Amino acid sequence: MDKQKTIQTLQFFVTNLSNQAFAHKLQGKMFSSQGFKKLGEKYTGHYDEEMSWVDKFIDRILDLGGDIKQEARAEVKLENEPCEYIKSELQISVDGIALLRKCMAEVCDDVTTYDIMKEYLKDEEEDMYWSEEQLSLIEKIGYQNWLIKQL
Repeated sequence: MDKQKTIQTLQFFVTNLSNQAFAHKLQGKMFSSQGFKKLGEKYTGHYDEEMSWVDKFIDRILDLGGDIKQEARAEVKLENEPCEYIKSELQISVDGIALLRKCMAEVCDDVTTYDIMKEYLKDEEEDMYWSEEQLSLIEKIGYQNWLIKQL
């Protein structure tokens, strides 16, 4: 097992997932301020869920004897339009799942880290399915009707 490679992989997720989580919190606040309370709650709740994964990744870095870092975060564009945001989130999920699978293959000899990442993958797939479901609903019932359900 290459501990340093595993620690680097986990640190990558700590940095990028915490950044994405904070963007979800901001996005949730924006949607709530627009009157879309349910959508706002979905994304502010998603922040908490994602930060719990960040905590698991941090704990594993520490278990491996690594040092955690607070690295610079990239800017994330926020979206005023809920449908466009969900489309963007769907693409992030698809790309992120592919990257996660690749990273899992690189740490497969560390069973504990692999198991944590496998559980995280399941969670990310659920998020992807939720986005797909919302876009399907928008198509079936119309955007305005879907927005009304988000009040």
